[in-house]
Amino acid sequence: MSTVVQSITADELLNMPDDGFRYELIRGELKKMPPPGHVHGRVAMKFGWRLAQHVETKNRDRLAAIGDVEGYLPGAPDLAVEVISPGDTYTEVEEKAIEWLANGSAMVLALNPRKRTVTIYRSMTDITILDQNAILDISDVVPDFKVSVKDLFD
Repeated sequence: MSTVVQSITADELLNMPDDGFRYELIRGELKKMPPPGHVHGRVAMKFGWRLAQHVETKNRDRLAAIGDVEGYLPGAPDLAVEVISPGDTYTEVEEKAIEWLANGSAMVLALNPRKRTVTIYRSMTDITILDQNAILDISDVVPDFKVSVKDLFD
């Protein structure tokens, strides 16, 4: 007996009733995600806060260009950021990076709290891994944005 998987759209996901779980939509299929842990949440918030502060003060014109959009933004973001959870495999993270890049993202960052590293994907042949002693410089996507990798994990 085979299982039929019904594809859904981003709009359908957005309009689904909240059942208390988190989901990712991958090529039309819903993937139930475990709840993020404390470290995952802290790293995501630290990076998000630094990026938001930077954009608010130095790249405000980019926010104005996007405007107030209800729901999901159309298309892929210039920068996609994944915080790696303990249950994520290298293959899963790489598949997400490939998906983001294939759909138009200029850069994908994978923040790894356990290893205290940031992997930068500019393409599948241009991948850089930064350790905690490095400076993350993504000025080519977010003008003038630089942050110490160590600061993201401390």
